[in-house]
Amino acid sequence: MMAEQWVATDFGGPSVLALREVALPAPAQGEVIVAVRACGMNPADYKHFGSAQDRALLPLTVGYEVAGVIAAVGPDTAIATGPAHVGDAVIGFQVTAGYSTAITMSAADVFAKPEGLSFAQAANLLLVGTTAAELIAAAPVSPGDTVLVHGAAGAVGVSLVQQLGLAGARVIGTAAENDFELVRQFGGVPVTYGPGLEERVREAAPEGISVALDTVGTDEAVDVSWALLEDPRRLVSIAAFGRSEDGVRLLGAHNPDSAPFRAAARGRIVDLASAGDLTVPLAATFAFGQAPAAVEVLIGPHPSGKLALIVN
Repeated sequence: MMAEQWVATDFGGPSVLALREVALPAPAQGEVIVAVRACGMNPADYKHFGSAQDRALLPLTVGYEVAGVIAAVGPDTAIATGPAHVGDAVIGFQVTAGYSTAITMSAADVFAKPEGLSFAQAANLLLVGTTAAELIAAAPVSPGDTVLVHGAAGAVGVSLVQQLGLAGARVIGTAAENDFELVRQFGGVPVTYGPGLEERVREAAPEGISVALDTVGTDEAVDVSWALLEDPRRLVSIAAFGRSEDGVRLLGAHNPDSAPFRAAARGRIVDLASAGDLTVPLAATFAFGQAPAAVEVLIGPHPSGKLALIVN
């Protein structure tokens, strides 16, 4: 089976992306081939090839999550959610060559697609969903907590607001004013970031803030959170790398506990989406052949919601 695949032929911006053709051998035991219908897009995609590394690594494959239909199944193979059949609609995460028209992947990383999500939404479910789940668990958040979410209209932030509501927490979320309705749509109380943030949060949450979850990494997010929290250990961030020496708890690639937690959380996130309790707002979709232009949009300012490449 042949597939088209976007790769980074150098380090730099979207212009380094090039399309190549690859042959996919028949899947071995424990593997499936997925004919991709949508490629999820995340900032981690361009960060992967954006800064110079060892040139011996080139070309770099791009993309970490996909949605599509099973095209072939290895012998005696089931996917993470059960039996696998050609034609089944599925999602895959974590992969390493998601910007592809077809991909061979470990069946353990493949899950039945929630029926309520389009392929574009499903292709963007698991990276942000498992990241949000880890933030909630690390705090940890309990029913009745009032949680300040920095960047509530961002991709991880929107998943956080939804999952926090399911956990019985009240959410105060920072956002730009034009994103307030998105935060309200999922039950959060929006406040604008910028000077005076601490006072606005105190007004919105007179009961006090018990947890702060940061997806933006600004000094404002850290300093305001610590001013509001009784216990500074209940600030958890995925972005405040410059404040790690100050004691900010960080999750992500540099935390050895993050990858196993997120892998274990995938099934629960799929279950929430299948039950209709978790959705993925979309900002825009692009044809598969427009990947460089789509990455340019991903890098720059764009409406809140996820982006996806669509394979015809």
